[in-house]
Amino acid sequence: MIKVTGKIKAEDCIFVQVDIQERLFPHILNNQELEKNLITLVKGLKLHNIPIIVNEQYKKGIGETIASLRELVDDYPHFEKTTFSCCGNDDGLWAIKNSGKKVVILAGIETHVCVLQTALDLLEEGFQPVLVTDCVSSRKEKDRDMAIQRLIQAGVIPTTYESLLFELTVNAKNPVFKEISQLVK
Repeated sequence: MIKVTGKIKAEDCIFVQVDIQERLFPHILNNQELEKNLITLVKGLKLHNIPIIVNEQYKKGIGETIASLRELVDDYPHFEKTTFSCCGNDDGLWAIKNSGKKVVILAGIETHVCVLQTALDLLEEGFQPVLVTDCVSSRKEKDRDMAIQRLIQAGVIPTTYESLLFELTVNAKNPVFKEISQLVK
């Protein structure tokens, strides 16, 4: 397994968006703040040219990715799944493996089901998952909190969207620094 012990580098990363869908999202804890954080994260990752993979759980039942995010990620690969883990879908897992990236940034819902199982499977597959803790949630606070705790114990790197975006930026002389600074204001 790859273990990141230093800084997370943009060139090593891929972003996997997990099940941020229309029919489930209204029932998620702090969903308005979550939506704002996710939009900022995705815009920042796009500035850093991080590849993006969008996963959607059983679209017939849960719907499309929420509109505010859909417009930001429409041009990226989308994978529909019925397994809770994004790695349970052969095409989705192949896309992650084929990216050549070793660090998988994760955000989405629900933390204690699909995000948790995806992260654990990624660890088993030899990737280093990075959990953006303010860009994940569940219907219940206890479920979210326990999942985050379990994932950290398993070896997933926890971070926040602002910390991650600046870590990827590295230097105030980076051409995207001003845009990242504006995003997080």
